[in-house]
Amino acid sequence: MASNSDAMVSAIGRSDYLHPDFDAIGDGIPFNIVNSSTPTYTVSFQYADESDAGPYPIPASPRIEAGSDRHLLSLDLNQCKLYELYDAVSSGSGWSAGSGAVFDLRSNALRPAGWTSADAAGLPIFPGLVRYDELLTGSIDHAIRFTAPDTCGYIYPARHLTADPCSDLPPMGLRVRLKASVDISSFGPHAQIVLTALKRYGMILADNGSPWFIGGSPDSRWNDDEMHQLQNLTGVDFEVVDTSGLTNG
Repeated sequence: MASNSDAMVSAIGRSDYLHPDFDAIGDGIPFNIVNSSTPTYTVSFQYADESDAGPYPIPASPRIEAGSDRHLLSLDLNQCKLYELYDAVSSGSGWSAGSGAVFDLRSNALRPAGWTSADAAGLPIFPGLVRYDELLTGSIDHAIRFTAPDTCGYIYPARHLTADPCSDLPPMGLRVRLKASVDISSFGPHAQIVLTALKRYGMILADNGSPWFIGGSPDSRWNDDEMHQLQNLTGVDFEVVDTSGLTNG
């Protein structure tokens, strides 16, 4: 556990509850499966100096996150590439976006230091999402993306910040885990899979937003009543992982 764990948890919200930011009716960050026949576009970026040029494969009727962030994620399984856009907007016969990133899924390479992605921390979004198909396998084998109201600076594996470094706010890339002592036996089976992942892999701070909101993909198969059981947990049930031995490469 990190020495500043209590301070960081307090800064995010000790009494604020864990919230699944996805459901069966469309909330969450969707993704698109694409291939070589999917149309590609050269996207016009607001933050072009920190965005990958592409081109970006975008289906004719893509699934885009509802709300102001308008994330558009495209996953090419054949090429093992992930294409992510922030604030994606169709403009005539083309597309514009705030920022964009292309990730080679055969590589663990990080983005250049100081660069954003389609997420504020400069990380890929898709690998941190809770997806219903994962529950069918019985486990989630990765850390989960989450948000906090205020952040400052960044640490590994994040590459980008939204405010200058300071000591009293959590940095992008902060890894938090559910305490081993928390009893999850009363939760539903799918909720337990999520909570087991939060104990084993934790969650990584990837964007500014409401406290303890964990990211996932919308899916009509979600049992929203069961997922809402996660709200029985609050900030006091979590601790910050000491990642000080890890560095940005």
